[in-house]
Parts: sequence; C-alpha cells; structure tokens
Amino acid sequence: MMACKRAPCTGSLPVLKLASQTVFCSPRPAYSMPQADSGAAWSMRLAPPDEHLGQPIRRRKPSLSGRSALALAGMLASMALSWGCSGVVSGNSSTPPPPPQTYDISGTISPSAGGNGATVTLNGAASATTTANSSGFYTFAGLANGSYSITPSHSGYTFSPANQAATVSGANVTGINFTDTPQSATYTISGTISPAAGGNGATVMTSGAASATTTADSSGSYTFTGLPNGTYAITPSHSGYTFSPTSQSATVSGANVAGINFTDTPQSATYTISGTISPAAGGAGATVTLSGAAGATTMANASGSYAFSGLANGTYTVTPSNTGYTLSPASTNVTINAADVPGVNFTATAQQAHSVALSWTASTSTVSGYNIYRSTTNGSGYLKINAAMVAALTYLDNTIQSGTTYYYVTTAVDGSGNESTNSNQAMAIIP
Repeated sequence: MMACKRAPCTGSLPVLKLASQTVFCSPRPAYSMPQADSGAAWSMRLAPPDEHLGQPIRRRKPSLSGRSALALAGMLASMALSWGCSGVVSGNSSTPPPPPQTYDISGTISPSAGGNGATVTLNGAASATTTANSSGFYTFAGLANGSYSITPSHSGYTFSPANQAATVSGANVTGINFTDTPQSATYTISGTISPAAGGNGATVMTSGAASATTTADSSGSYTFTGLPNGTYAITPSHSGYTFSPTSQSATVSGANVAGINFTDTPQSATYTISGTISPAAGGAGATVTLSGAAGATTMANASGSYAFSGLANGTYTVTPSNTGYTLSPASTNVTINAADVPGVNFTATAQQAHSVALSWTASTSTVSGYNIYRSTTNGSGYLKINAAMVAALTYLDNTIQSGTTYYYVTTAVDGSGNESTNSNQAMAIIP
C-alpha cells in the first residue's frame, strides 16, 4: 500500500505494449489490481479502497513472457507514483551569477526638423544603428564599457560635428548632441560702400566657398544671395577710387552676414600732414623727412612749423633733425585715411657741448712727442685720436658724446719713431 502526501493529482503510467493508463493519486489507501485486456501483456490499475476487490475477475495463467511484463509494470508503477506525488529534483542548487552591467549613450540632434528620423550609427566597442525620435532624441542602450564613435545621417542635411567620440566608463553618457543644417539652406552677405559717390556702381566680388560678382546700388549698398555656409573674401573695386579696407573676410554659419562695409576715396584726393617742433630755437630750420607711402623733405619755418601736402591715403613716417639738438620723439608714424593729419609735433632739446682735457707727466727719456688713445671699453680697444704728434703735455678732446664713458692712455715717441708702452689709464664720464 502507498499513501500520497498532497492533494489528488494525475500522471501517466506507461505499460509495455499497452496504451498509457491513468494513475490516480489520493490521500486514501490504494490497492493495485491487475487486469487483462486484449493485448499480449498485462496492465495494472490503481483503484481506490472503496472499490470491491472481491469482485470476480476473469483470469488466465500468464505465460513466462507475461510474468516478465507484469514484473516490469510493477516497477514502472512504483516509479510513476513517486513522480506524481513528489516531483523530481535535479540540477545545481547554487545561485547563478548576475548578468554584466550595461549603460546608455544618448543625445539630441537639433533642430528637430533634421533630427526627426535621422539615422544614428554607433561604432567602436560595439556596433549598432538607431533612429532619432520626433524631437531628435536618440539612445543606444545595453552598452559595455569602452570607446565608441557616434555618427548621424539624414538625407538633405549636414551635421556639425560630423561625428563624436564617447567613452563609457561605469556610467551612462549623455549630451552627445549634433546640429543639423539643411543642405539646401542658403544665406546672404551684405554691406555698404560709402560715401555713395564712390559706392554707387562699385563692383563687389566674393571668393572662397563660392564665387560671385554684384554691383552696389545708388546708395552704395550691395548683397550676395544664395550662399552656402563657408568663408568668403569680399573685395570692392571702382575706377578712380581706393577702398579701405581693400578686402574683408566673412564667414557664413547658418545665418545671414551683414555689415561688411567699406570706405571709398577718390584717387585724385590728397591730404596734408603738419606739426610743430618746439621750442622755436630748436625747431627753426629743422629738417623734416617723410617716408612710407610717399617720400619728401621739408624745412620747419622760424616758428618751428612744417607741413607735407598732396599726400594720398596711406601710412607715413615723419622724422625731424637739427644739428645741436635732440628731437623727441625721434620719429612718428602717421596714417592718412581720407583726411588731413595735423598735430604731428616734436620737442627739440639743445645738446650740451662737452670736452675732455687731458694732461700727463713728461717722459724721462728724450722724445719727439706723444700720441693719445681713447676707448669706450675699460682696458682695451684703444684708438688714436690725435691727427699729428702732440709736443705739449696736454690735449683737449672735443669729439665726445653725451652719456658716454671714455678711457684714455698716452704713449711717448722718440726721434726714430719708436713708441713706448701705454701709460696708466684715465677715465672720463660724460653726462
């Protein structure tokens, strides 16, 4: 007899050469009853205890093969009951390891007109493709740590930047954003050339990302249309005029560019640079030299005033000079831009006359005279400064400059022209 430990359940008991027989499991005791059918083997049915076991059953003596089948059926019945009531336990009871953690890369392509439906491709540690939603937002999920490259594409649009790198390192990566620009979008560059006398009818050319030519209207205004993004050089021209600046750079980046303006000057127009050298004692008669866009020389009047006339636009350098005077500044740079430039002034300072008086002790030998040597380097580099041999024991040096230190030595020369070694050195500091 056999008892189950849980509520009634059913299972199947396969019997050799017979169809499967239903097995009933009940908390109540059950008895096995062998029963024959038309097959060549025996079957066994489990019946509840309330079924009458004494009911006559038609039997026949089993053959040897039948007895073997019956024994096998009994073993299978025991196994089936065990399965039906208790189930089967198998496998490893240890907890499986958790799956590896993954992360996201996300961003937005804007404006949404070009971002909506854009294809975004991921390459690097893994490869994938996704489509941005109606707001231009995209996400790549389930990514392991590593380096990736993200590239958007959408027919009819360009993207800035064209692609971006992103590194996943234990966290989601957000904000990998792009800006889309319709490839068909074009913009304008505009400006004004003034005064209108030179701007009216001026030819304006653009070169760079695209080339075009236009003509300024009666107000000197001009416009280039239909320009794609890029960098351009704008250059005006008009016979009889010069332009400042001669050319300008303009960069179109998703918007119109205005205010690229120029100033025109009639080539026949001339201007003046003037100033004063003071005090008049140092300015009167001073020579003033002009160099640069043009060259000229003039002389300051008795008041120290000077002027250069008939000058075209350009950059010049003005340099004054006057013997016996130091001029400050030594020179001045001046730019003429369609107007006279007055007030280019200088200050003259009289140079103080300096001299060095030298004297020495006569040689104990018979000599014909002496030579005087001078240097600006202490102890070396001496050069003879006397034109003829000096017979006296004194010498006046008038060829010195302010702010310089000089070093002197003398030598004695006999009648045969033999020259002694240098005397001791004397120093003179000139203020």
